[in-house]
Amino acid sequence: MSKISWRQVSALTLAAFFVVGSLSNIFAPGSIYEEYLRWGYPYWFHFVTGSLELTTAVLLARARTWLWGSALGCAVMLAALATVTLHGEYGHGVAPLVVAALSIVVGWIAWPKAAPSSA
Repeated sequence: MSKISWRQVSALTLAAFFVVGSLSNIFAPGSIYEEYLRWGYPYWFHFVTGSLELTTAVLLARARTWLWGSALGCAVMLAALATVTLHGEYGHGVAPLVVAALSIVVGWIAWPKAAPSSA
């Protein structure tokens, strides 16, 4: 039986969030579709968001690409946070803020550690 580290759990949990988010954006029910329109985005923009979230999930699924996935996920969540903040929907900003913070943590975990110099 293999051991799963907390680093893997955090990255895979974040990936799962982005899978769910991508599916809810790609197959947007009327309420999500209408929110995008209300915020002033084009009618097809939910596909862009869903695709970016799915790409994030794929990148977070492999340890080698955690840094890229966390950076993309953080950017997507900060854009979502900016959108709801600009439209005064502050209650909708909690989830993007938390997920952006978790993305930063996963990125920090994945950040290459500098080797000590031999000077």
